[in-house]
Amino acid sequence: MAFTLPELPYACDALEPYIDARTMEIHHSKHHAGYVAKLNAALEGVKGFDGKSVEDILRNIDAVPEAKRQAVINHGGGHANHSLFWQLMGPGKGGDPSRALAGAIDSELGGFATFKEKFADAAANRFGSGWAWLTRNGSGRLQILSTANQDSPLMDGHVPILGLDVWEHAYYLKYQNKRPEYIEAWWNVVDWAKANELYRAANG
Repeated sequence: MAFTLPELPYACDALEPYIDARTMEIHHSKHHAGYVAKLNAALEGVKGFDGKSVEDILRNIDAVPEAKRQAVINHGGGHANHSLFWQLMGPGKGGDPSRALAGAIDSELGGFATFKEKFADAAANRFGSGWAWLTRNGSGRLQILSTANQDSPLMDGHVPILGLDVWEHAYYLKYQNKRPEYIEAWWNVVDWAKANELYRAANG
């Protein structure tokens, strides 16, 4: 069965003034939709992937035929990354992390202020296009990292807990070349309850 574009869990203007409605509309209906279409095209006629989630495919990316692998990394990563990104934001969100995730950030990353600074640095200093992530790594600990283009942390055995898109298409209409301003604004829409849910699921 072909992959499909998920609906946004809120209206395009719901994250104003931090993320503008026009950017959300283009980002979701053009960029994300394009990744879905090209992922379906890349896997057309390739046996063994029917019924598998894009996350499972990325976790086992070496099983994808080499001739198709980079296309699946690019477009499957784009689909998975964006599908998670929409869920990790919402109107009236922001604030501080809570529950189990808050405790883990305190004990493993030196507290929320330190985490926030290091995460923002990872996002601001990603050269070109990519993402900043908070993940649960293969050792079971929280880790801050960044990935290029649409590469998914899933390919390296990480479980994404929080992700920020720093491709220019995510912010250029409102923030132009001022990526740090976009990063600072984004904290106001982070859905920490969803991030905590992902953290708890990653820890079984």
